[in-house]
Amino acid sequence: MPPAFGPFPAASSAIGRASAGLALAALLAGGAVPADATPLRVGEAILEPVPFAALPGFSGDDLATALATFRATCAAPAGPVLAEAVPGAPSQDLARACSAVAGVAPDGARAFFEQNFSAYRVLRPNRDANLERTNGFLTGYFEPELAGSPVATPDFTVPALARPDDLVSLEPGETRPGLDPAFRAARRDGDAFLPYPDRAAIEDGALGARAHPLLWLRDAVDLLVLQVQGSGRVRLPDGRSVRLAYDGRNGRPYTSVARLIVTGGHLPLEGLTLARWTGWLRANPAIARDLIRRNASYIFFRLDEDVTEGAGPRGGAGVPLTAGRSLAVDATLWRYGLPFWLEGSLPDPEGGSVPLRRLVVAQDTGSAILGPARGDLYLGTGARAGAIAGLLRDPARFVVLLPKPGDAGAAR
Repeated sequence: MPPAFGPFPAASSAIGRASAGLALAALLAGGAVPADATPLRVGEAILEPVPFAALPGFSGDDLATALATFRATCAAPAGPVLAEAVPGAPSQDLARACSAVAGVAPDGARAFFEQNFSAYRVLRPNRDANLERTNGFLTGYFEPELAGSPVATPDFTVPALARPDDLVSLEPGETRPGLDPAFRAARRDGDAFLPYPDRAAIEDGALGARAHPLLWLRDAVDLLVLQVQGSGRVRLPDGRSVRLAYDGRNGRPYTSVARLIVTGGHLPLEGLTLARWTGWLRANPAIARDLIRRNASYIFFRLDEDVTEGAGPRGGAGVPLTAGRSLAVDATLWRYGLPFWLEGSLPDPEGGSVPLRRLVVAQDTGSAILGPARGDLYLGTGARAGAIAGLLRDPARFVVLLPKPGDAGAAR
């Protein structure tokens, strides 16, 4: 995934670090934050302390489900987070909270979160004014259900490819000599690392013998949907259901084909659903091929035949996603496992919307999820989840729950 930002603005001096620490200590002690204290920052965002009592609906949310989602993430290994390396950045170390969650009963969820975390509203800079009060942006994703075949047939002509053996995936902040830092993957060629072929080149045969189809799908539109969502369930002709799970990408920048359809004047943004824009692509195959190939990003998969009913695909944290509770975030800024309180609205496919007041957990990431107040909410499997995901474009407000300082506890 491309880096979200360049240098992260933060308190870089010893005085700045001390001021940030005083602000956090004052908050935890229940006092006022000093007026001259350097605010906590993550990326370009200012973190403003907010009491749990000021979060509308927090006490009425299903916090037991959020607790179970958080507990699952604690079992996953913690990866590098670029924002944590910035002087003065707040700690995202979840070791203490993960140790404390082991024996918490469902009815103790609210007390657990309030005792182990402090809440901060994530405020993005408003580039047209001095106030840093702009909202974030929340979208949705889902696990599609598609038809497929283990072999190519006249009805199933487009392959879903396995991860090639020369693909090298790069962690956030990791680079390779001679490779553009914007690329998040590389092609190993002896001792050298080269940019991996883009979508058009892969479709034209650039992988050669390294192209190994796992399954065959109906068309390029189904493959695009599968790749945009990152995984999907595939129903085979014998009735079996298997999962194509994410197993790496070519590291090229992602371009939204739906956005290209809108900016090209083919369909209006208002009322643009997944069914509508994929239907338009199928009705206009010549234009569709060009638009799809303009998305240089290409996803590879692995076959998972253990499809447990109700269990979502595994996200970037390595644990199964929970519908409505798992959030994809910018993994260069936020650690997997951090809880976030969302305030916004969810679209109703039948019309209108419903309020969104929910505690979710960072468990995934995506190439288009860039910035501190940007999230992608996992909504589940199937057509209805897809309909909601396709409509979800909400200026939601983000509140991050950062772990309170204390003994580190067991290492993560």
